[in-house]
Amino acid sequence: MDLKKLEKQAKEEIKKSSTKEELFSFEVKYLGRKGLLTQVLRGLSNLAITQRKEAGMAANILRVKIQELLNARKTELLENTTAEKIDVTAPGKKIPQGHLHPVTIIYNELFEIGKSLSFAIVEGPEIETDWYNFEALNIPKDHPARDTQDSFYINEEVLLRTHTSPVQIRYMETHNPPIRILAPGRTYRRDSDATHTPMFHQLEGLLVDKHVTVANLKGTLDFFVKKIFGEERKIRLRPHYFPFTEPSFEVDVSCGLCNGKGCRSCKNSGWLEVLGAGMVHPNVLKSGGIDPKKYQGFAFGMGIERLVMLKYGVDDMRMLYEGDLRFVEQF
Repeated sequence: MDLKKLEKQAKEEIKKSSTKEELFSFEVKYLGRKGLLTQVLRGLSNLAITQRKEAGMAANILRVKIQELLNARKTELLENTTAEKIDVTAPGKKIPQGHLHPVTIIYNELFEIGKSLSFAIVEGPEIETDWYNFEALNIPKDHPARDTQDSFYINEEVLLRTHTSPVQIRYMETHNPPIRILAPGRTYRRDSDATHTPMFHQLEGLLVDKHVTVANLKGTLDFFVKKIFGEERKIRLRPHYFPFTEPSFEVDVSCGLCNGKGCRSCKNSGWLEVLGAGMVHPNVLKSGGIDPKKYQGFAFGMGIERLVMLKYGVDDMRMLYEGDLRFVEQF
């Protein structure tokens, strides 16, 4: 085939191509394994040596030219396509905003409240030893919480932490009073129903200093509750028992639906249980390396899911982890 004729034909067809598909077909037609130029190169073996060399050089030059024509036309098509599709005056596409999970919302609120009272945010491991999870917190060997039907054990000495209280001991071991910390995180217990899940979130609060009293504890809790639920809400402390605090209290908040008068939501008591608290037991201070004769402290712990349910009126904790966007978007 005449190379000049082939070059003219290639120029005309490539110039007329209007799509990337057409351009690709012309590339195959001329430069493919069975393309026209490839056939010319294969036919050189039939020529004399002197003619073969000259024709080979011309064919290779043409190959380069055709490839350049293809690349140039490809660039033109791309520019034309981009120009057609982009209108800089058109309004941009609206990107929908995501939604924070209600557990995250409550955590963020608690962190801000704690920071305003100079509490530091401290985290600890979710896989704990028996010492930090039970022994150092004055929980006796025969306590029901140690039973395998309540806790997830990895072996006899290691388990998934059942509360965030171990962070108290770890922090006291490496820091001297005064201490003010909030310890958030996931915790694990063998329990599952409308108000319990095997994995849930807690926030532990600890303050250790000189001359700390129950009045300091109540004032701090009252501040937290009012910031979370509203200034009109009240708290009350009921005597309770926790191995790691003495005295210990269950803390209630006045019902927001009936303003403490009594309704179905609060079982006609006017109060809703929100958290547990108390003065840090001397044995716990000793486990953390702090002299209980010199320092006192208070601690409180709350379930974040419990706060979510009380604040937003969620009646089934399992809804928080079903991944239903219709539920999450309400927050």
